Amino acid sequence: MNSSFGGRLKEIRRTFRLSQHEFGALGGVATNAQGKYENDSRQPRSGYLVAIWRRGVDVLYVLTGERTASSAYPLVESEIALVENYRRLNPTDQRTVSMILSTLLIDSQ
Repeated sequence: MNSSFGGRLKEIRRTFRLSQHEFGALGGVATNAQGKYENDSRQPRSGYLVAIWRRGVDVLYVLTGERTASSAYPLVESEIALVENYRRLNPTDQRTVSMILSTLLIDSQ
């Protein structure tokens, strides 16, 4: 476990497989600000933390080093888009997508 805020933030960014530029964009900040956060030379504002939390980052872990139960599998950008699109479907189409996914999983085994 990383002992500093910046170290944990960098760890999370790498888990998401994003560059500083890409991760900073998730939080609405420039690349240099993201780098300063990761080097512990600057602390982010609350808006940044809310923005990355909305993208699946366990902000409690970043702040304290303690993980929340729901953070075991953080989502990457493509997975977030998939969930958002699924939620826009009507219930019938959601069931269809679930059946297709189940079929694909069975076929891949």
